[in-house]
Amino acid sequence: MKAIITVIGKDQIGIISGTSNVLSECSINILDISQTIMQSFFTMIMLVDLSKSTLPFAELQKKLNEKGDTLGVKITIQHEDIFKSMHSL
Repeated sequence: MKAIITVIGKDQIGIISGTSNVLSECSINILDISQTIMQSFFTMIMLVDLSKSTLPFAELQKKLNEKGDTLGVKITIQHEDIFKSMHSL
């Protein structure tokens, strides 16, 4: 199972590290990552593999939300199936 993670917020040190540390702690592999700075805003999209995750999806979502609050950014995670469904209509 795969998921898409987005991170958006004011640029600062530690956003990538903080986000990837949460994923590493949960045995989640980052398959692809794209990040950029748009003026002073940080944006990142990750494709991750949840097949070996040590947390249920809802708990992972909560953990990422908490990390986002700590970092001052908005972190969202969505199942890959949502994107596949939207494009198959």
